[in-house]
Amino acid sequence: MLTVSVCVGSSCHLKGAYAVIKELQRLIEEFSLREKIELKACFCLGQCQQGVSVMVNDRIYTGLTKENTAEFFHRHLLKEGQGRQ
Repeated sequence: MLTVSVCVGSSCHLKGAYAVIKELQRLIEEFSLREKIELKACFCLGQCQQGVSVMVNDRIYTGLTKENTAEFFHRHLLKEGQGRQ
């Protein structure tokens, strides 16, 4: 299972973390990946100046917004999520 953790610490919260989570939830449902991608909230990933931060397994991505979440999903999660069992 692919683990995706979205930071909901103070800075990320103010920069729209919950909108990113909501969009990721929608995309995971749309592509029927609930059994392959685990979406979690977490606290500070240490990238507070970089915008909403997301950790996929052990790799951190920064600068997510509601507007670019779909692109992030397609680029970094969809193929890997579909390949998981």
